[in-house]
Amino acid sequence: MKSEAVLVRKVAVGSFVSLLLLAGCGGGTGPSSINQPTSTGPNPPVPTIQVLFPNCAPAAEPVQLQVVGTNFAASSVVRWNGSARPTTMDAINGLLAQISASDVASAGTAAVTVFNPGPGGGSSNALTFTINSGAVAPQSIAVDPAGKFAYVASGGCGGDASMYTINPTTGALAFIGPPVPTNDEFTDSVTIDPSGKFAYVASSGDVWDIDFGSVVAYTINPTTGALTSTTGGITGTGVNGTPEFFNSVAVDPSGKFAYAADGGAFPAGSFGGDSSVSMYTINSTTGALTSTGMIAAGAGPDSVAVDPAGKFAYVANFGSNDVSMYTIDATTGALASIGTIAAGTSPDSVAVDPASKFAYVANFNSNNVSMYTIDATTGALTFIGSIAAGTNPYSVAVDPEGKFAYVANWTGNDADGSVSMYTIDDTTGVLTPTGTIATELSPTSIAIHPSGKFAYVTNSGSNSVSMYSIDSATGTLTLIGTIGT
Repeated sequence: MKSEAVLVRKVAVGSFVSLLLLAGCGGGTGPSSINQPTSTGPNPPVPTIQVLFPNCAPAAEPVQLQVVGTNFAASSVVRWNGSARPTTMDAINGLLAQISASDVASAGTAAVTVFNPGPGGGSSNALTFTINSGAVAPQSIAVDPAGKFAYVASGGCGGDASMYTINPTTGALAFIGPPVPTNDEFTDSVTIDPSGKFAYVASSGDVWDIDFGSVVAYTINPTTGALTSTTGGITGTGVNGTPEFFNSVAVDPSGKFAYAADGGAFPAGSFGGDSSVSMYTINSTTGALTSTGMIAAGAGPDSVAVDPAGKFAYVANFGSNDVSMYTIDATTGALASIGTIAAGTSPDSVAVDPASKFAYVANFNSNNVSMYTIDATTGALTFIGSIAAGTNPYSVAVDPEGKFAYVANWTGNDADGSVSMYTIDDTTGVLTPTGTIATELSPTSIAIHPSGKFAYVTNSGSNSVSMYSIDSATGTLTLIGTIGT
């Protein structure tokens, strides 16, 4: 099952309230109306809880719990299984309660209530908070350039980054440790810099708290693969001071520049709807990002890719059904627009082959892949046709030798997805289908190991990663197994 909050961003719902109604863990929906918190003086009546956000978390990870409802006051106290927790008023969301790691030490559920002291007052209705064994709703996976480690960005229950080692012989993943918090909800994308020293996680932020999205920077321990958050993360402010909601992040092959697609949760011009690409330089020692500005993209940019030569960048615009094309200044990293080209309906992922000759775009709502050649001098794309994929193609990837392409097909909430497999004509770039292979529920991302021997698919609905071996002659995938997030 795919997070409904993530799907809202895909369809660019044009109302802040609409997003609030759909946001949450595990695809749950909110109430039919969200009331602002009510401060009723020193003797408030019995409170009512309407929404918890988040309403779930990975085990052993502290939570700042936002409680939305009515009849809240400065004296209101959030109770966790009947015991009071540190509580403050929040002007937008009602109440904020601090839930400790010991409160969520193991998988299970907790009852959340709000208590108003007398006279009057009393306890509210109870809502259930779920504690999961691991990260929820994985959205993206990346493998480091040496093929030793893999990282998964998860979109639910706090937006965590899960870490794995990779067995070089079998390709199997093994947990490094508990997921690392990103401190943002709805984490969308993870990428590794070409040196393998830094990881970057793009987040579309916490809409309940009207928080900015972010790109969080981490250093990678070269021995263990463990991530450590640095002070080099970016919180974005876009057009007219509105928050940015980053859907994707990419690093150029020199490791000097990074780019984030600011598709937003809403249409261009509205709250958080900048429809732009943010540009950064990267500190080669610390991995810290420094903003160098923004450049316009199409409506709802959802994915950004840099060609392996580092000369061009391409952005799939989910809302305007096209691809924005840019040249990259080799000295400054600045992008310069060279126009747009049509794609299918709702393009949400773009990939470039390792020779920088071809580009491929997965089109979520037209169930196909658009194919392009790349002009080596100008970077302009030329459309060479489209080819069928599965239902709701969500992510496209090309193997390191440029022989094969793979598309993860989301298919729908609570449905097993698939991966479409293709061979690539080295001369024309045209894809030829070679079959499909099943995944678990709602696959959202696919990554190929640098050796070309293995492929990994995140399954949003089943909170897992499917692992596959790749036949070097045919490109056919064979399931190795699955691992949780």
